[in-house]
This record gives sequence, structure tokens and C-alpha cells, in this order.
Amino acid sequence: MEVQTTSLVLIYVNVTVNASDEFNSTESSEKSYTIGLFLSCLYTILLFPIGFIGNILILVVNLNHREKMTIPDLYFVNLAVADLILVADSLIEVFNLNEKYYDYAVLCTFMSLFLQVNMYSSIFFLTWMSFDRYVALAGSVGCSPLRTMRHAKLSCGLIWMASILATLLPFTIVQTQHRGELHFCFANVFEIQWLEVTIGFLVPFSVIGLCYSLIVRVLMRAQKHRGLWPRRQKALRMIVVVVLVFFICWLPENVFISIQLLQGTADPTRRTTATLWHDYPLAGHIVNLAAFSNSCLNPIIYSFLGETFRDKLKLFVKQKASWSATICNLRVGGWASQSNYKSLVAV
Repeated sequence: MEVQTTSLVLIYVNVTVNASDEFNSTESSEKSYTIGLFLSCLYTILLFPIGFIGNILILVVNLNHREKMTIPDLYFVNLAVADLILVADSLIEVFNLNEKYYDYAVLCTFMSLFLQVNMYSSIFFLTWMSFDRYVALAGSVGCSPLRTMRHAKLSCGLIWMASILATLLPFTIVQTQHRGELHFCFANVFEIQWLEVTIGFLVPFSVIGLCYSLIVRVLMRAQKHRGLWPRRQKALRMIVVVVLVFFICWLPENVFISIQLLQGTADPTRRTTATLWHDYPLAGHIVNLAAFSNSCLNPIIYSFLGETFRDKLKLFVKQKASWSATICNLRVGGWASQSNYKSLVAV
């Protein structure tokens, strides 16, 4: 009897412990879901409108003044296109709290391809713009044979091609290796994640950091010319903001991916599953939000803080206001002439 009683007690304890563990895991997952939903709502209310409207304004204002478009403006327009697509797509991603579409291999792969092309193009444009700024500042802007509108358009085309190739070429190779697998998703491939970390963050951040450090040296030398120093101070502050925002937004996701890659290196059996995103969904959700925030903040940093774009925006608003006033006057004049005609007919 004692043995039976002891075994019954052990079974009861095991069932109770398992039930309590399941309850705690369910409770913690519900908390994570609630916090993730709250953060998604904050992103949608605060950052999404800034990124969506801001990038549209950059496109509309710059394309409205095509005859006055400079080389930096051309880069801003292309960056705004990439960021606008990323920001629009972010609404799907930030509310994918349960990662439901990751269960469908085709949908997961399509979303990954779409995100990667625009992610690479956005980061590559940021990197090229930092190099272009150094070339413009270090050399003679007007006399540089390489800084022409024709070369700038060619650079934009090459950046888009590089972004597409950096996505589709690995995708083609991986697809041939995993042909016939029903639950295969392009986003979870070990080699693809290494590629994202290296050419999607480490190399661009190194180039951006190097270019802006050289720009700072050039600007510090300008301190000797006291008349130019106030403008140089504004440029220095903007450079610090650019580097910090890029680093803060993209570092968490790349650290997250790097930890997963290191786990996959230590244990090859863990390479085919997105373990960290499944084990720590809230942390994965936060790093995704941080990465998308960079595309929302780029319009403020690169355009709205610049005097050139603000002047164009003011001119654009004045033109629209004058057009609206002209249309109203025409309508009022037409209405008045119609009223006079009717009164004359009545007489």
C-alpha cells in the first residue's frame, strides 16, 4: 500500500508540475503577445505616419522640382522609394505577432525576398550617400568629373541591381539545394543570415563610419574659417545623428541574428529553424520594430533637417496655396458671371 500511495503521490506531483509549467508558459506567452501588440500599436501611431507621409513628401516635392534636382536629391528620391516600400510592408510584419505566415513556405519566402531587396537598397543608398558626401566635401564639388547627374543616375541603377542580385542570387542557389522540401523557408537559411549580417550591416556600417569620420576631419579643419563654422557645426550634429540612428536601429536585429548564427555554428542541427525568434518572440519583435524605425526616421534626418529640402517644401506649399486661391477665384468669378447672366435674362 505504501508503494502504491507513493507512486500515486509522485504521479499527482508530476501532473501538477506539468500543469503549472504549461499554465506559466501560456501566461508568459499571453504577456509577450500583449506587450508586442502594444509596441506595434505605438509604432503604427507614432512612427509609421512619419515614415509613410515623410517619404511621400520627399518624392512629391523633389519630383515637382525636377529641373532643380541635385545629385543628393536624386539619392534622397531613391532612398525614399526603398524606405516607403519598407514602411508600407512593415504594417504586415509588425502585426505578425504569432508568425502565422511563416508556417507557409511560399508566403514566408516571398515576404523574405521582398523585404531583403528593399532592405539592401535602403542600406546601400545610405552607404553610397555617405561616400558621396565625403567626395563632395573633400574635393571641389563643381569640378569633380565623377560627380555628375549622369554618373549619379548610373550609380542609382547599379545600387538597385546590386540589391536585387544580393537577394536573388543566393535565393537561386539555396532553392536548388532545398528542392522538394515542403516546409523550407528562404528566411531561415544559415548562409543567408550570415550574408545579411555581413553585407547588410557590418560592411555598410564600416563604410559609413569611415566616410563620416573623414568628413568630421574635413569639417574640423574648417573651424579656422570662423564664417563657415556655424554651418559646419550643424553638419557635424547631423552626422552624429545619422550614425547613431543607423547604429541604434540596425544593431539589435544583427546582434539577434548573430547570436542565432553562433548557436548554429556550435550545434549544426539548429541551423534550419529560427530558434531565437521562436524562443524569444518578444525580443525578436522588438528588434524588427527597431529595424523598421530606421526607414521611418530617414526622412527627418536626411531631408527635413536640411535647409535645401525645407526651402523646396515651403515653395511647394506656396505654389499649392496660390493654385488653390486661383481656382477659388475662378470658381467665384464664374459663379458671379452666371448670376449676372441669370439676372439679365430675368429682366
